[in-house]
Amino acid sequence: MKREIIITGDGSTSIHFPEWDEQYHSKHGAIQEANHVFIDMGLAHILDQQQYASSPLHILEIGFGTGLNAFITFLEAQKRNLVINYEGIEAYPVLPEEVDKLNYVSALNAENHSAIFTTMHSSSWDEAITITENFTLIKRQQFFKDIKANNAFNLIYFDAFGARVQPDLWTEEIFKIMFTALKPNGVLTTYAAKGSVRRAMQAVGFKVERLPGPPGKREMLRATKP
Repeated sequence: MKREIIITGDGSTSIHFPEWDEQYHSKHGAIQEANHVFIDMGLAHILDQQQYASSPLHILEIGFGTGLNAFITFLEAQKRNLVINYEGIEAYPVLPEEVDKLNYVSALNAENHSAIFTTMHSSSWDEAITITENFTLIKRQQFFKDIKANNAFNLIYFDAFGARVQPDLWTEEIFKIMFTALKPNGVLTTYAAKGSVRRAMQAVGFKVERLPGPPGKREMLRATKP
């Protein structure tokens, strides 16, 4: 399938699939969307609600993709002095030549951490990597339906392709796997807002909130495991 590097509304890059008219991030702004959906409504939320001073935060990303969410989470960990164990799931990794064209390091004014972004992509799959003393990463090349984690994560970034093009990723079956993977009081956050997605989350036991969406999107969803 054809893939194109595009510039989104905030000047940051994404990868576009013309056949689907779909891209990895919002065309209104990749970095804006990631910061709003996953940092502000996800990471910052659980830090406000719970205490993690004595243990690492365990984060699962559904759709590692371009590495943007992992990189901005790393930057947030540096800013907040957090210890984070980060796990990214991706069935079809981004190609090295595509990574070279992504401008997140410069767009985030993070040139001092350019080598970190490179390492996130060049590191081996299915192997835990120490990025810094307070941030570890493991990337798993697998399908979402094959995740076996149980009571393992504080936070899930659910960043799969949209239900319009891949409805099988937004089903009760998938959200049951997510529910099982989360610790009690764990949170899943996603850019999606479809009623069918909300109902699938609720059907497996999540408490679901509608929240203001990122630029260009009216609403998004946040789900909590009671």
